[in-house]
Amino acid sequence: MQVGSVTPNVQASNGQGTNVSQTAQNAFGLEFQSLLRIILTQLTYQDPLKPLDNTEFVSQLAQFSQLQQSQNLNDQVTSLLTAQSATQATSLLGRTVDVNVGGNLLSGTVKSVSFTTGSPTITLETPGGQTISSLSIANVAQIRE
Repeated sequence: MQVGSVTPNVQASNGQGTNVSQTAQNAFGLEFQSLLRIILTQLTYQDPLKPLDNTEFVSQLAQFSQLQQSQNLNDQVTSLLTAQSATQATSLLGRTVDVNVGGNLLSGTVKSVSFTTGSPTITLETPGGQTISSLSIANVAQIRE
């Protein structure tokens, strides 16, 4: 009788192109496979006269699972905030805004939105025809109709 490997192939996607094992690695500094090997090693080399209590073992697994789910939730919330920020930036297109730049308040029309840095920035055209780019939407002080 041939026995296969005990380690499961966990490559589930969390909807953002990263897999669960990568998320676990980011959270704990170890891959999911490595953590499973640690648990299996703990079971293999435990003292037969003092075996690990079942409830303690299940508790450890539940804690690991909860931490992994918390990390996944955190990744999803971060993704949601990025999408919301993009939506807010695109809603500014064609609108007149006041932007705080180095303590000065500039007014102008939003001509474009860029996502090159990962967070949205706007390009502003002032009433004098000057174009100012790479302004963070966090610096927008007022939106006019």
